[in-house]
Amino acid sequence: MNKTTDELLWYTKEAPDFNSALPVGNGRMGAMIYGGASKDVMKLNEDSVYSGGKRNRINPRAFEGLQEIRRLLEKEEIEEAEKIAFRKMQGVTPNSRHYMPLGTLTMYHGFTGKAREYKRSLNLQDAVARVEFHDDSGVNYLREVFVSYPAQLMVISIKADIAGTIDFSASLDGRDDYYDDNRPVEDNLILYTGGTGSRDGIFFAAGMMLLAKNGSVETIGNALQVHNADEALILISMETSFYHGDNYIQKALDRLHQTADGIQGISVLAEQLKAEHIEDYQKLYQRVKFTLEDNSEGGSKLPTDQRIARLKGNADDDKECHKLIHDNQLGALYFNYGRYLMISASRPDSQPMNLQGIWNEDMWPAWGCRFTININTQMNYWPAETCNLSECHLPLFDLIERMRPNGREVAQQMYHAKGFCCHHNTDIWGDCAPQDLWMPATIWPMGAAWLCLHIFEHYQFTQDKAFLAEHFDALCEAAEFFTDYLFENHRGQLVTGPSVSPENTYLTEQGTKGCLCIAPSMDTEIITVLFQDVIKASEILDSRKDFAEQLAGMLDKLPPISVGKYGQIMEWAEDYNEVEIGHRHISQLFALHPADLISPQKTPELARAARATMVRRLIHGGGHTGWSRAWILNMWARLHDADMAYENLRKLLAHSTNPNLLDMHPPFQIDGNFGGTAGIAEVLLQSHSGEIHLLPALPKSWQNGSISGLKARGGFEISMEWKNGKLTHAELISHHGQPCALRTAGVVSVHRKDDTSVSAELRDGVICFATQPDTVYYIKA
Repeated sequence: MNKTTDELLWYTKEAPDFNSALPVGNGRMGAMIYGGASKDVMKLNEDSVYSGGKRNRINPRAFEGLQEIRRLLEKEEIEEAEKIAFRKMQGVTPNSRHYMPLGTLTMYHGFTGKAREYKRSLNLQDAVARVEFHDDSGVNYLREVFVSYPAQLMVISIKADIAGTIDFSASLDGRDDYYDDNRPVEDNLILYTGGTGSRDGIFFAAGMMLLAKNGSVETIGNALQVHNADEALILISMETSFYHGDNYIQKALDRLHQTADGIQGISVLAEQLKAEHIEDYQKLYQRVKFTLEDNSEGGSKLPTDQRIARLKGNADDDKECHKLIHDNQLGALYFNYGRYLMISASRPDSQPMNLQGIWNEDMWPAWGCRFTININTQMNYWPAETCNLSECHLPLFDLIERMRPNGREVAQQMYHAKGFCCHHNTDIWGDCAPQDLWMPATIWPMGAAWLCLHIFEHYQFTQDKAFLAEHFDALCEAAEFFTDYLFENHRGQLVTGPSVSPENTYLTEQGTKGCLCIAPSMDTEIITVLFQDVIKASEILDSRKDFAEQLAGMLDKLPPISVGKYGQIMEWAEDYNEVEIGHRHISQLFALHPADLISPQKTPELARAARATMVRRLIHGGGHTGWSRAWILNMWARLHDADMAYENLRKLLAHSTNPNLLDMHPPFQIDGNFGGTAGIAEVLLQSHSGEIHLLPALPKSWQNGSISGLKARGGFEISMEWKNGKLTHAELISHHGQPCALRTAGVVSVHRKDDTSVSAELRDGVICFATQPDTVYYIKA
């Protein structure tokens, strides 16, 4: 397997903590590999292990509170409105269920002396984590760890180049007292079971089987031990009652026996499992290939943690502190890592990715490690379509469908409204009631609406009408909520409220601080896109035309995007100041990204105001969390500012990235990885606003490079190469025969495979031409 500097994470030391460990996964199951030579620790997760069963948290006084709060907010009596919100609208218990670890695998290895020439790595080409070293007697050891999607097993292979030198013990634990049994059930199999609380809680079973070539295998308490073996293989199954009901324990055992029974030898089994795993993984990973020239002056040859540290520069060295250090290959590695993480954490029939993807070591993780849907869960899926991983997007739509019944109850009981809604968090059960007791975020009924925008986004890229028809009711039901929830303000506009601009606080002219408000800008922007999506979907499916007409009429009464006193896009309906000017959320720029309500070509004045908003945020300390910096990268790309996009990518890598390349808020959150991956794609290819734009924000340091396999809206697949900062040629595959509008710098020609030219029309700098399904078109500069 070729190991390049843009597809390999590697280190010369064991991981000291979770933020240095390496993640492996298959969507449903995950592990963080510490890679210790003598003591190896692996933190295990299964994506349905949550803290208990479904809760009913709807406050029965919510509608009463809603009416009172609206009256108070209209009179700008903020403090009293927020007091009533806490009493009458928040959940009767503040928290939905939270995500929990399954346990910890600990292995103690025996070898002679110390580990020499130690190396641990994660190869993105085959999704295998490795530990390699030799001991003082000259024995070379190799451990390989992966989680197989075809087998639905975690696999640990231990090899040595001298027979009879493998000795270790392995045990499962790590949930304090929160498990039931942890004991041998066969001579080479430990069964670890437990539950996660409440009468309707989720119960889990993990089976660990040890196979060895020669030597001896035995159980000692809850540990498996092997002595003097030539080779060993550990198989781990993880199953829960969420997926299998009362059959979860038998399912865990069956997974192991179906794989191991009747094998011809563990070497054959190990290679077979690895080959199946790699074949499955590479079908997804190899769709996209990204190359950049190495400009690191040797830095790309360093271990990954040192490459990250190197980007920070050395402020103590006068000669170096003003030198901008580059490492294009690290940016490419980060992009490839984002695709690896998505394949490893979100596959069909798994849960969608939460705040930490699937990798969590804490029984009480930060923010419950739930689905935070006022940007974080959505950001997790920003690269899914562009990076040609549409099937990895599917778990999010399963969650939306699971949310709908609960969201209907919330809409009806809290707001006396039709449709369904959700606030800023949900859990595995699809809980839609207000989460937490935190005024900047809790009362915000826009979460389901934003999630549902991903339905039409998936359709735009895939052109899958069957999918759109399957989820059209969810899209409509999210919009239907607003036909009752919106009300007219004194200007005759249809507005939301009470609501918030996520997690931010404003300051009135009278000096009052507030969070609850009427008509924050992001609300209106989300509703605008939602209504537009329903209208377009209605036309495509020839369904619910009357409802689409109703929404079209309401669109005209929504407040417009407005520019404030600083030349910025206004965050609230009134031109309030922010209490924290450099706030991590820039919610009013939802219109710029991920939406397309603002663009340099179609709304230049609003684009200038968006730029002013970004500058004001950044000069006051904005972008201080990883995910926020990643969002900023995407927004600069949308404004076609290559220099600022590159600067924010560098800062994301240098200051918001852990040694294992995972994003830090801090603490670790995975959303920034996916936001950063999406941002890299966004500087190379954009396809919003009805046109495909090639190299819209190419950084100067990326003078020469290529990318293949990116997807564009309309069902197009794009590959391209550039030299000296200019496009040389591109290949466009039209999968569905949609018309193409192509924007690129300079003059280009369009040809078919046989080199015949394609009839095209130039409209306002955009090349427009018809395409045929499953046809390749060549674009030449």
